[in-house]
Order: sequence, then C-alpha cells, then structure tokens
Amino acid sequence: MPTLPWTVPNPPPRDTEVYVFASRFETRTLWGALRFLAGTPAVWRQVRRSPGAYGATLKAKPFKRTFWTLSAWESKDALHAFVRAGAHGPSSRGLAPQMKDSAFTTWQVSSDDLPLSWSEALRRLP
Repeated sequence: MPTLPWTVPNPPPRDTEVYVFASRFETRTLWGALRFLAGTPAVWRQVRRSPGAYGATLKAKPFKRTFWTLSAWESKDALHAFVRAGAHGPSSRGLAPQMKDSAFTTWQVSSDDLPLSWSEALRRLP
C-alpha cells in the first residue's frame, strides 16, 4: 500500500495553532498487518468526515508489519473525539491483541505550516 496522500477534511483558519499527532504501530504477525489494512478504509472515511480534522496521511509497510499515521487537528479534544467515535474505536480495540509495539507523539504548529512532512514526524517518533 502506498502512502495515502495528505487529505484535508476541513481547511484550517490561517495563522492558527493546530494540534499534531503522529503514531507508529507494529503488528506481531503478517495477519495482524492484514487486519490493520482491512480496517483502514473505514477509519479513513471517518477522518474525512471528522469535525476539527485539518489533515491526515498514512504510511504503510505491511510486509514489515509497520504503519505510521500523521494528522493535524483543531484541538486535542477534536482528536480525542475522533479516537472514541465511529470506526476508529472498535478498530483499535480489535487490533490491540495484534500489536507488538506502538509509539505516539504530539506537538503544535501553525496552520500555515500544513501539510506536515513525514520527515519531521519520523524524527519525533521514538
């Protein structure tokens, strides 16, 4: 699966501080990676409809069983609402036993700095 391009569900106001979230997931098995991929379309549709979502992208290396997400949000609350709602909640709970490792990081940037670069996200992720 190629990297999904930066998608802008809601254009942010200019010169506004946005909340950035990046993650890395590694599954225990190739089966876990396939399950991750199978849930991606529903979660991606949810991102595109989420209030407060200013942008998102996904990088997948399924044969290495590793996935990265990078997104920008209006606020921490908007991100948390997304995580608890729709397809994301059941998908993440269902995948939890398949996970070998995960890492998360957040930071803030100006909306004028969007779209975000993968190089910056990968530098910040442990």
